[in-house]
Amino acid sequence: MGREEQIEEREVLDSIFPDEITDISETEYRISITLDIPDDETEEQPVMLLTVRYPEAYPDEPPHLSLAAPPNAPSHPYLNIADDKEQLLKGLEATIEENLGMAMVFTLVSAVKEAAEQLAVERREAEAKEHEERLLAQEREENKKFHGTMVTRETFIKWREGFIKEMEEKRIAEEEERLAELKKARIKEAPRLTGKQLWERGLVGKDQLGDEEDDGVPLEEVQKLAIEN
Repeated sequence: MGREEQIEEREVLDSIFPDEITDISETEYRISITLDIPDDETEEQPVMLLTVRYPEAYPDEPPHLSLAAPPNAPSHPYLNIADDKEQLLKGLEATIEENLGMAMVFTLVSAVKEAAEQLAVERREAEAKEHEERLLAQEREENKKFHGTMVTRETFIKWREGFIKEMEEKRIAEEEERLAELKKARIKEAPRLTGKQLWERGLVGKDQLGDEEDDGVPLEEVQKLAIEN
């Protein structure tokens, strides 16, 4: 009974996949599955080779399955049959259990094709999302340059403390500069003595004071008078 069902299924598959199926033996064959990944931008869609071998009790027992890529097949950015075959075959286990006792190869071909296409789409979308998140992060960093840091109570207190400290340092610097200028001015400008101070010091006679008794006389001039006397 099992062998009859196997032969019948094989004939049906030959009509469905006339150019894709290749016999390996009476109980083993290989089906070439060309994927149709939506919005795929690669030059060629990926191809998988599903090898099916019937055990004696098939379809009451699961078929032996293996997946491979064709020799020298171009690589695809989101699907690698050598790396993904275990995941794809494991994904067929539930379908196999549901179809035990019935011809199931066409169902398995459809399921593994859909799973591989979905896997590639998910990876492409994940990459696009990651790229978008990087762009948004860069945009947020750029916007910080124009909008500055958001003001909170903590940032305001920190700014206020820094501002007060800066103003105090500026005031002290200006005061020190003012005192330094005053000190320079005192050194440059000779002190002036009144006529009375000159007479008290014996530098001039009273008759020399005249009407200028209250006018100040630079100390330098007094020193000259002292030398001349």
